[in-house]
Amino acid sequence: MGLKEGTRLPRLVKVTGLIGLVGVAATGCTTNEVLRFGWPQGVTPQAESMRQLWTWSVIAALAVGVLVWGLIFWSVAFHRKKSEELPRQFQYNLPLEIIYSAIPFVMVVVLFYFTAVTQNYVLAKPANPDVKVNVVSFQWNWEFNYPGYRTPDGQPVRTVGSSEEIPLLVLPTDSSVEYHLSSTDVIHSFFVPEFHFKRDTFPHPDKNNQDNVFQNTIDREGSFVGRCAELCGTYHSMMNFEVRALSKDKFDQYMGLRTRINPQTGSPYTASEALGEMKCGELCAPRAVTGVPFDTERTGGKPSGIGTAN
Repeated sequence: MGLKEGTRLPRLVKVTGLIGLVGVAATGCTTNEVLRFGWPQGVTPQAESMRQLWTWSVIAALAVGVLVWGLIFWSVAFHRKKSEELPRQFQYNLPLEIIYSAIPFVMVVVLFYFTAVTQNYVLAKPANPDVKVNVVSFQWNWEFNYPGYRTPDGQPVRTVGSSEEIPLLVLPTDSSVEYHLSSTDVIHSFFVPEFHFKRDTFPHPDKNNQDNVFQNTIDREGSFVGRCAELCGTYHSMMNFEVRALSKDKFDQYMGLRTRINPQTGSPYTASEALGEMKCGELCAPRAVTGVPFDTERTGGKPSGIGTAN
């Protein structure tokens, strides 16, 4: 015996809701992960601001989708063809057409407003940041120097990467950091996934009218991989660095060492020497923990002889 006509729709709704609930539960995501809708976890307030924009945009899109789907299913269920009589037409209904035009316009304006607010916050550059760092990219590595900190010989504290060592960009947490980006050769791109922020580095940015400065604040300690996100040559894929975020007191201790002479070498402390001296676990590991240096050896074996002249 079949179901009565009036019981089909409620049962369909229940089954659809059960399938959706099982689908969400089967993902194994936490409530926080579900609310992020796939947006990765960030470590800066700027990243969190972008996450909120993303979350509410998805919620708004889903609300519109549910409304449209509901209207479609309602029309299918309750307005099926019952006779040959032409249904009432609405194509010249002026109030309805005004609503059709006004609602999308309001939605676009609201989305534009919150996007502009978020963008202005992410790109804001308040005066007098706590730390300034110059980020210099080159084929195929990075240099970081701190103009506010000087070694005993009067030079800025500097860390330069090489094929033997991934450079460490050591920064304080809960402090405003200002980054000045430039390149010595081709266009590169400064990208730290946990920052949710990427910006290209250009040669002579001042002469090319490039905005090469941005600021952020890191919320927690940790080691975060950094990459070049612009195809820049042979070793582009291996052009990595590491952000090492330390609490303010650890950062002050680190810079205290970087601005002194290492008695064992007779030269200013390097980044690895200073971190090794601090002895605070993996957070002060003297080498990068998010990657390994790249191998510059491009000939893995002897030539095969194929294609050579006899």
